[in-house]
Amino acid sequence: MATRLGPAAEADLTTATSSSATAPPVRLWLQPAVIALVVVAAFVGCYIGLQRNPQPHRVPVAVAGQELSGEIRRVLGDSVDVHPVADAATGRAEVERRDVVAALSGRADSDRLRLDVGGANGQSTTMAVKSLIGAYAHGSGQRLTTVDVVPFARFDSRGLAGFYMAFGVTLAGFVLAQNALGLANHLHLRHRFWLLSGVSVAIGIVATVIAGPILGAVPAPVMPLAFALTLLAAAATFTTKLLGTYLGPVGVPVATLLLLTVGNSTSGATIGPDLLPSAARAVSALLPPGAAVRAVTDLSYFHGAQAVQPLATLALWAAIAALLVGLHPRRRRRRTRVTT
Repeated sequence: MATRLGPAAEADLTTATSSSATAPPVRLWLQPAVIALVVVAAFVGCYIGLQRNPQPHRVPVAVAGQELSGEIRRVLGDSVDVHPVADAATGRAEVERRDVVAALSGRADSDRLRLDVGGANGQSTTMAVKSLIGAYAHGSGQRLTTVDVVPFARFDSRGLAGFYMAFGVTLAGFVLAQNALGLANHLHLRHRFWLLSGVSVAIGIVATVIAGPILGAVPAPVMPLAFALTLLAAAATFTTKLLGTYLGPVGVPVATLLLLTVGNSTSGATIGPDLLPSAARAVSALLPPGAAVRAVTDLSYFHGAQAVQPLATLALWAAIAALLVGLHPRRRRRRTRVTT
């Protein structure tokens, strides 16, 4: 004899059957899980892995005198890139222009060596040079005097203000673009461009005023610094918008990896670019955060002597990304005509 289920049991059975019939595909569960795991693996791997065992590689050092230059090149090998100079004053001038990170000098009739370092190049780089030259001086029985001719600002004793500033501005641009992607159905593309551009300028100004005049941690001139940070914000904003526009939901995680993870970890602020592995060193100056850190350091401590190249890099990222975002509707319309 068949047993009849009650109304409640029949309703539960119907719900379970329909739920199993309409279960979401595995891809909907798998995609966010994989993205999250990739992001955490990349973040931890980059930030910890790159600082695990830093090794100096061709750190530029000016050395006064042909004899001393040859001796340093022979003893230290590829750890340093020796720039022979005529005298100590010329070497010190190269440090102040950021052509080299340190300058070594000493008289032939003396057992003393002098090492002028540009501390603003970063603690890790400066310590590596001091260690290398110190080992040479100890081995040769000479006494070494070290002088920091380009020290950090008083309120940035660890030299991390540039890194935090670049990270914060990049993050702000990333968040701005992420929000703008959700406004595609509410704002015309022209209005979104005005929004992204205007807020990028505001981000650059706010970061400059807080880090410079208010906190006194970044001694760069206000207008050049604001210009550099505006370019960084625009580069991060339009690059994130570009990836989100062309790649869809995957674009934002890709931007996270490119800008916030790889870009900031290889920027050369927490560990000097001359101490990075070769692959990281190759991309360091080409990504917006690395270019921004270089521009901020040059403007703050080296009178902008090497700032043109990083500023040009930031401008190219912002301009090319904005151009490609602007061309996307035209490409989509052309594709629609071809398919119809």
